[in-house]
Amino acid sequence: MPTILVIDDNPAVGTALEVLFSLHDINTVHAESPDDGLAMLARAPVDLVIQDMNFHADTTSGDEGVALFHRIRDAHPDLPVILLTAWTHLESAVDLVKAGAADYLAKPWDDRKLLATVNNLLELGESRRELAQTQTGERKRRDALLRDFDLRGLVYADPASEAALTLACQVARSDIPVLVTGPNGAGKERYAEIIHANSAAARGPFVALNCGALPAELIEAELFGAEAGAYTGANKPREGKFEAADGGTLFLDEIGTLPLAGQVKLLRVLETGRFERLGGNRERSVKVRIVSATNADLPALIADGRFREDLYYRLNGIELRLPPLAQRPRDILPLARHFLPAGKRLGEDAERALQQHAWPGNVRELRNVMQRAALLARGEAIGAADLALPAATTQDIAGGDEPDRGAIEAALARSGGVLAQAAADLGLSRQALYRRLDRLGIPRS
Repeated sequence: MPTILVIDDNPAVGTALEVLFSLHDINTVHAESPDDGLAMLARAPVDLVIQDMNFHADTTSGDEGVALFHRIRDAHPDLPVILLTAWTHLESAVDLVKAGAADYLAKPWDDRKLLATVNNLLELGESRRELAQTQTGERKRRDALLRDFDLRGLVYADPASEAALTLACQVARSDIPVLVTGPNGAGKERYAEIIHANSAAARGPFVALNCGALPAELIEAELFGAEAGAYTGANKPREGKFEAADGGTLFLDEIGTLPLAGQVKLLRVLETGRFERLGGNRERSVKVRIVSATNADLPALIADGRFREDLYYRLNGIELRLPPLAQRPRDILPLARHFLPAGKRLGEDAERALQQHAWPGNVRELRNVMQRAALLARGEAIGAADLALPAATTQDIAGGDEPDRGAIEAALARSGGVLAQAAADLGLSRQALYRRLDRLGIPRS
């Protein structure tokens, strides 16, 4: 139950407000002097203060109320204060509102208006506390990850990225194969590097191979090596990626493009740790941690006969899913600033444009946009025009788009159910989010 402190020298005022608020499940405590009120604030937590402007019968200047407000503000800068004032104190009350007072109401007050003001301020205070608790929890988790793991300089701020990073660090110290899935440009190789850096094989090599960047006839030679004469142009023996990665980690990107013949040999290596070079007959043995990645739907490829089901289960000991950048919006601005060179900064219009863009190319697209903007911008500040992004509508920039059920549920998931944070992610007030939850039949809890 929230608590309101009333500071007024008239006991009848304290009694009247106590009766009014008790009917709405709000606890009220009363102090008849500024010193008593400040002492109560020091002893116990209070959610809101309602204070008079004068505390002696022979004073009407409002100076006592001004002094009390500033003492409260100095000791409790975030505590909302409502001023009760006579018309002669109106100018002083307006000045205090400019200085941070939540509102002012004339005596005698209107019960409905006072209740509406109080409820709004209490709800706002609750939202701020929830958000502060969430931010404190996020900061503690980030500090713990940074303290306990090598994050390879990863820049992130979104809970979705934190969840993926936490899982990557958890699985790093086991030998289980990891399959990193997500769209192109989402940072799959960076997460593979993090897994390697925190694994038992961290002192060994980290070797990457993009299976989609080579012709099918060269994939096996790249993976397993080749003896001299194994194919046209093979004038001398060469080691493959497995040999190069011995004692470390082999990262196989775009694993869904690996030809079926290569899949068979890869499966054998994963099962036995042994293989032969292309054109050779001597078995070789390696100890390699496998991390693979794909943006393809591997179960669909299995159904089409283009990917071996047994290999899929060998690779997918743990699946690490990286969401697209559009689904981790709190990463956008930190990453954008990270990609800027020294001496350049984002203007407010550029920040709005970055947050409105859909980022189909994910982090890779964002990096390219920032590098281009830094090159083209003539001054220190980068504006929206320097980004050269597709024009957003006025309604988009103003945050006027109506979020659908999917967007709201995604925001709730990202925030862990903290409504204040979900509302902020969606660009809504908490009351506006409440109305949409009720309209769509989504539980508030």
